[in-house]
This record gives sequence, C-alpha cells and structure tokens, in this order.
Amino acid sequence: MLVGGVALLAVALTMRATTGGGAPATVERVDLSATLKDMDGKDVALSSYAGRPIVINLWATWCGPCRLEMPQLVDLYTTHKDRGLVILGISIDDSPEKIRPFAEEFKVPYPLLVGRDHPDLLRALGYDGPVPISIFIRRDGTVAERVIGIATTASMERRILALLE
Repeated sequence: MLVGGVALLAVALTMRATTGGGAPATVERVDLSATLKDMDGKDVALSSYAGRPIVINLWATWCGPCRLEMPQLVDLYTTHKDRGLVILGISIDDSPEKIRPFAEEFKVPYPLLVGRDHPDLLRALGYDGPVPISIFIRRDGTVAERVIGIATTASMERRILALLE
C-alpha cells in the first residue's frame, strides 16, 4: 500500500481466530518493501532482512531514554547476531551528520537509518510522539510485540530469545 509515494511498513491483516467464539483477531505483519538511507547515505532495502528475527528501534539522538537504551541494544545485538538477529535503528528526526557521531560514541555495530523523511513509515511502525519504541518482528514477518519507552536488558533479552526460537 502506498501513501504519499511511501510504502507503509506495517500492514494489519485480519485472520479468523479459533478462540473467543471465532471472533476475528488482528495479526500485524511488517511490509519490508521500504528502502531507507543509512547514516552514510547508502540505500538499505529492508527486504534484505526478510525471514530473519528483527528488532526495529525508533530513537533520536536527543532522547535521554534512547541514549540509556542504546548500550543494551549494542550488547544484545553482539550476543545474538550469530543466531540471525537483526537490529535496525531508525532515527525519527536526526540528520546523518548527527547520527554518525552518535553511532561512534556508542559503537553501534548495526544499521542506523534515517527515518525523518519517511513520516508515513514511522506512523505505520507505531510512532506518534514518544521514543524509544522497539518493534519485535518474528521470522514470518509478524509483530510479536511493540514496546514504547525504555525496557530493561532482561526484558529485551527475553523478547529477543522468543524471536530466536
């Protein structure tokens, strides 16, 4: 689905549930057809990560909780990347010039992408003001969980381990 020429990243699909008297349940899927620029201006096709467990982290350089959360994301990525984990950081409003020193300061080994030019994509991911937001995506492209605000390392790891099962 296109909105303003930008592919929406999250698409809700309705499926019949077998519980609750057959009432419809919503299963949110992530559309990985979007391409964003990384902090060095290179195109990153989100589709290149399809089929892998993904954590998308929406953040900003000025966000105190984002700065507190970044080292734990770096550690979790380092610990679990060999099992196929992908973490993608999408800055909601920063320029590449602000993202690069941030990445260097925190020694971020995963892609940091520029989201400021993609408001429809950010909204589709659940962004409506506060950050950080972390979206945990299963291998099949469905959203396992969305966490708004900073999370403890233990709770992040629990969610990541569930994606890796």
